[in-house]
Amino acid sequence: MVVHVALTGATGFLGLRLLRRLLDTHSSLTVLAHAGSGDALRRIIRFFELTGATEAFVAGLPGRLRVVETDLAQPRLGLSARAFQELADGIGTLWHSAGSINLEGDLPELRRTNVEGTRHLLELATAGRGRPLVHHVSTAFVAGARREGVAYEDELDDAWGFENAYERSKYEAELLVHAWSREHGRPALVMRPSILVSDVPPHPELPAHPLLVIERILRDARGAAGPQAPGRPRVRTVGHPHGHLNLLQVEHAAEVMVRLAGRTPSGGVDTYHVVHDRDVPVPTVVTLLEQLVPLTVELVATKPDAPSALEALLDFYPGMTAYLAHRRRFDDTRVRSLLGPSAASAPVGLDYLWSGLAPPGRARTGSPDAPTTAFSSSRHA
Repeated sequence: MVVHVALTGATGFLGLRLLRRLLDTHSSLTVLAHAGSGDALRRIIRFFELTGATEAFVAGLPGRLRVVETDLAQPRLGLSARAFQELADGIGTLWHSAGSINLEGDLPELRRTNVEGTRHLLELATAGRGRPLVHHVSTAFVAGARREGVAYEDELDDAWGFENAYERSKYEAELLVHAWSREHGRPALVMRPSILVSDVPPHPELPAHPLLVIERILRDARGAAGPQAPGRPRVRTVGHPHGHLNLLQVEHAAEVMVRLAGRTPSGGVDTYHVVHDRDVPVPTVVTLLEQLVPLTVELVATKPDAPSALEALLDFYPGMTAYLAHRRRFDDTRVRSLLGPSAASAPVGLDYLWSGLAPPGRARTGSPDAPTTAFSSSRHA
């Protein structure tokens, strides 16, 4: 039996890779695109052109993809009652990958997209005659502000609080999935990727690499802070010299997610951490940022008592720097037990990250000195 798949977020950084994988095994898909966001089909076609797809594959896309413009924030996705029902009845599997990843967004704004959007997608899944399977893309960072220890796949609580409104909104969206599954006795798959990265060079017609947002914030803040002393301005930011971040290749994440989705569901909510088996040290991330932006980053234990103009500006972006203090680990035992050695990914190092962040043709400079750490109170002024 042919199961028709619908995908939200198909023009996003992860969604485009999921679309690529899903097209390997499905002759056609429905793309639920954001109304008014532009020509989704053109953007999808351009992605495949820029990432090496064959001419024959690209030429066949218009016949394989049906684009339905929707508004996740609106009841019935902004569709008429008839169009909503027809859409629901034609779906066998619903992938929900759309959402806002704005670490600096306020909670009401993020709830409209990430929480209400999930609620309305679940209503679509409920309305369908075929009882479609629900595959919900969350984030490993629903673990919240817990900075040490181990975050497990079956954990979902707010005991530690959250680093930012984005994390809270994704946590609340997961709660909705659990409530929906219990109420309707329906299975759901929740996949929690970590920070997704790529070595595909930046391009104006491709979705921005998530770490590019950090580079832009640093560069904008440096410019807004006014004239600087000659050389590389020093920025003191809270972080841990032995911290580590989980960065996973987006292509590998999409492959793992599609493979997990192919397994028989348990009947409840099956949750998986889609993460790398080796974290990237925080000093490596700092070195990368120092090579992208002419700054010297100094990791400190607490916020400076007398911040510079540049440091004060960066305080407006707490979602950006909080993760430099993280030392926790995401447990992915369930994924590794199901998929075996193929769940492991190739290493993510400085060269890989540079390839996906630096403008084409820009070579890395000689590595700046290792990021400085200052964990004595006398260094915080």
